[in-house]
Amino acid sequence: MTVKDTALYLRLSEMTILRLAQQGIIPGAKIGRQWRFAKESILELVKHPEIVRRMELRR
Repeated sequence: MTVKDTALYLRLSEMTILRLAQQGIIPGAKIGRQWRFAKESILELVKHPEIVRRMELRR
């Protein structure tokens, strides 16, 4: 998934997704200058309330 796809799915801004990825909160890989996210990883991520809470605090 792209940054935009991930932002729409998680209902966060693209800037927040980038910041969370750089902080290692959202698992992703930087390929060249673009971030990519595995859909399975994002789906697994939202199953953990403590991680979701951390994301909400950083909005």
